[in-house]
Amino acid sequence: MLIVKLNAVQTLALAIVVYFIGTTIRRRVPLLMRFSIPAPIVGGLLFAGMSTILRLNGVVGFEFDEALQKAFMIMFFTTIGMGASAALLKKGGGPLLLFFGLACVLAILQNVIGIVLAKTMGVNPLYGILAGAVSLMGGVGTGGAFGPEFESWGLMGGTVSAIACATFGMAAAGLLCGPFGETIIRKYRIRTPGRKPHQPKLREALPEGETADISADSLMRNLAFILAAMAVGAVLSGYFQKKGITLPAYIGAMIVAVLIRNGMNLTTLRDKIEDRTVELISETSLALYITMAIDGMKLWELVNLALPLIVILIGQIVLMVFFCWLCVFLVMGRDYEAMMLSVGMIGFGMGATSNALINMNTLSQKHGPAPRAFLIVPLVGAFFIDFANALIIITMSSWFKP
Repeated sequence: MLIVKLNAVQTLALAIVVYFIGTTIRRRVPLLMRFSIPAPIVGGLLFAGMSTILRLNGVVGFEFDEALQKAFMIMFFTTIGMGASAALLKKGGGPLLLFFGLACVLAILQNVIGIVLAKTMGVNPLYGILAGAVSLMGGVGTGGAFGPEFESWGLMGGTVSAIACATFGMAAAGLLCGPFGETIIRKYRIRTPGRKPHQPKLREALPEGETADISADSLMRNLAFILAAMAVGAVLSGYFQKKGITLPAYIGAMIVAVLIRNGMNLTTLRDKIEDRTVELISETSLALYITMAIDGMKLWELVNLALPLIVILIGQIVLMVFFCWLCVFLVMGRDYEAMMLSVGMIGFGMGATSNALINMNTLSQKHGPAPRAFLIVPLVGAFFIDFANALIIITMSSWFKP
């Protein structure tokens, strides 16, 4: 079989082409528009499906350089940290804490469901945790981190299983978020804002003399802040790793970005970080990361998932739908914001915060802004829950450690 290896630049170029293919298909297929399936999901899954068929038939296989994919992922989460000022955190208030609490409960339930189903089928309960909060709430990064740890405890194929389950979760969430949101809107006849998508701002008006256009100087300056946070954050993440603390690779950069933003807010440099420019960088890096991540999905690995893992993952989908419907949506207010928070929970609870936000953005483009949801989901899904989830995984897996 011919193996085509794409370098970093070729991988990026392919991602851009696939993104616009997804955009074109989405415009021409009403069903995709109706259920608010994002363009990166449409184009990415199409390419991943085609490449999987070609590989399984021994025609050609594609291998991608993931250097830029990881860089765009860290850049996206760094922009989330750059926007997390004390003013915004205070604005989140009680709903933020409540949503965080629900996310923690979901992570625990994912492990409980996984453990129960694993024991029912007579397999090691650690597989249940692996197909629970490790690969779903945690995603590919957490799965890749805890997989070798579980293997050291005697669990065969822990890393491969974790990554395959995370791949399944990300694909399932990408296809589930939009239809779930649209169904909730119709079922409860939710009144939607019906305006342009939300763009969070710290300032109500532009400073005197500043135009709505983003200048090259502004782009370079804000990109410099983001890249500096990424560089220092890499050192911080390395420190965590040396201390045996298992966290996603972007956490260090997010922490540094939060410190930079809030530190500058205390000085005369507070206006040097421009939210409109950071949002542009955030949206661009998110779209590229999601498209590249889905392009590179190894869907053929899902074919090799053992029956117990498939059963557990199906159980996780059922849990996710009912939890986000009966708990998140109802508890958070039964309104448009609550629907968007539920969609966000599905996105990062079965894959990644980036997956959640791109689906939320697609819904907001159609139905209007959800300011509270766009504030809460990134902070909880990309920051707070990662620390809590690591503790939950470590605690519950220790019950079955040999």
